[in-house]
Order: sequence, then C-alpha cells, then structure tokens
Amino acid sequence: MSEPTGKYSITMPRDIAEAAKARSGPSGLSAYVAAAVARQIERDNLNELIQVAEAEHGPITDEEIQALRDQLHHARQEQTRDGSNAA
Repeated sequence: MSEPTGKYSITMPRDIAEAAKARSGPSGLSAYVAAAVARQIERDNLNELIQVAEAEHGPITDEEIQALRDQLHHARQEQTRDGSNAA
C-alpha cells in the first residue's frame, strides 16, 4: 500500500519545471518532484549527522578522506579480481 498523498501548489523557475517535466517519464512530474525532495531530505539529514559528528570528534581531514577512498578503491579491485577468478 502506498503512502497517503496530498495536493500542493509549488512555484519554481519555468526552465527547471520544464526540464523536470521532460525527464519525469511515465511516472509523471509529481513522482519526479517527490523523489527529488526525498533525496534532498536525505542529504539534509546526512549533513546534520555530519555536523553532530564533527562537533563531537572534530572535522575529518582531507588526508583521512583520501585514505578511505584508497581503501574503497582497493576493496573494489579485490572484489573484481576475486569475481573474475571464481568464473
């Protein structure tokens, strides 16, 4: 069962509305806009979580970010290599 819906009137720049309408596909503009708003809420929630974590532990450094990216890249390479050996 889907969530209950409400009808709302919003105002946005015409070019953005037309681009969204063109991309909305068979699900329609309302579903497209709802998905975009849901993604923005997720980002807002994540930013709030980051602010709380940084207030408690301090900001993450560029070096820490790069180290984590390197770990992720290495793990993906290992996964690809292991997957190709399993065939």
